Amino acid sequence: MRRTALTAGGTALGVLLLLAAKPHHVGGTDESAAPAVAAPSQGATGPVDGVHTITGGAVPTPLGPVQVKVTFDGTKITGVDVLEEPDSTPRDEQINAQAVPLLTQETLAAQNANIDAVSGATFTSQGYIGSLQSALDAAK
Repeated sequence: MRRTALTAGGTALGVLLLLAAKPHHVGGTDESAAPAVAAPSQGATGPVDGVHTITGGAVPTPLGPVQVKVTFDGTKITGVDVLEEPDSTPRDEQINAQAVPLLTQETLAAQNANIDAVSGATFTSQGYIGSLQSALDAAK
């Protein structure tokens, strides 16, 4: 009987803690909606068969826009620089400091935008992948 009461109390406490952990939202956007992507910059530099860069469109997220610049050597992705990322709070900066290198590493390994989102950095991941895809689309 005592064990049941402790289990029920622990479960109730866990549920309360989960409900108290509210996501950081700005505005009333729907997280499941596909992000709108601004048109990518057509500022590709260098010849298509050599080293060149293409800036992806800025993808708005509930925490702020995300935009990347992709460096290619021919058709191979050799680098990704994040030009814009959510940074309105120290927590945003902490999350991005961990997420952006992982997203970049996955991009270089996959050589496309079919990469996994980083747990705990959903909005940054969605924005990064959307901007990356727009740069890749512009490169074709």
